[in-house]
Amino acid sequence: MRFVGALFALSSLTIAAPSQAARERVEPRIVEKISPLPVALSNDFEFRKTKLFFLSDKPPKPGQGARKTTSSLGGKSNSPGQKTATMQDAPITFERQYRLFGAVTVLDQRQRFGNYLDFYWRAKRPSDITVRLEYRQEKLHEHIQAQEISYRNVRGTHKTEFKVIGDDYFDDGRVIAWRCLLIENGRIVAENRSFMWE
Repeated sequence: MRFVGALFALSSLTIAAPSQAARERVEPRIVEKISPLPVALSNDFEFRKTKLFFLSDKPPKPGQGARKTTSSLGGKSNSPGQKTATMQDAPITFERQYRLFGAVTVLDQRQRFGNYLDFYWRAKRPSDITVRLEYRQEKLHEHIQAQEISYRNVRGTHKTEFKVIGDDYFDDGRVIAWRCLLIENGRIVAENRSFMWE
């Protein structure tokens, strides 16, 4: 009887865990009209880390960024330079495989190509936060677009993912400049921006 009770408790935990994770993952909505917001920066909110990844439709060549050396005798090399090049390529190869996982057809893969922007941020007190990404794409020049995700009563460290992929990427080009904002009660409380953002 204890075994059945323990099994029931364990199964209820495994059922509850995915639903909570599904609630966390929210798709961003497109902001139609971007209006300027007042700035009231606060130490209670901060960006911790930013991860940017560009998934090109042309796969990188192995060791493209590092110097290659070859032996004159066998064509293969065990030199430290070759090993370093392979180790440098490993994270890029993994990220590419991770982003393309499950994309079987060429059309599926086409819908995954583009820019991925992940922002890690922290709220030191419970509050309603909107994370907004404003960005420019190379073919649209100075035109600013925006996506945002809203969170209710959040505290602690969070990750917010934005994507400019598929037809948006192929029609308008790569993201060339961006800024990410944490907004509370209609005010900007934290900001993170790229070097190219004016």
